[in-house]
Amino acid sequence: MSQSPIDLTVSQNEIRLTPPRAVLLNKRQWSYLKKRYHMTPREIQIAQLVCQGLANEEIAKRLKIKNGTVKTHVRNLYRKLWVHNKISMLLRFVEDTNGLLDKSAV
Repeated sequence: MSQSPIDLTVSQNEIRLTPPRAVLLNKRQWSYLKKRYHMTPREIQIAQLVCQGLANEEIAKRLKIKNGTVKTHVRNLYRKLWVHNKISMLLRFVEDTNGLLDKSAV
């Protein structure tokens, strides 16, 4: 029997689905995005975790910061990227770095 690509964790009163880990952008692409949008190191961390599908609360726990601080960083990213939600942020990153993939393949 094959293992499901989604990890299901069950604890006392909580069921949590963990999405499979996927690398959408490589180190070179993140470096490009950091320069293009003048992102701080913390904003890069937050953006990477958002792109992995983590909720604000999960990001706050992982980085040991308050949920409100995560929200502030996400709001700053929206402003810098001219987007209004996390899906648009991810799509902007993929679109902006698409040309980098073409150049590195040659």
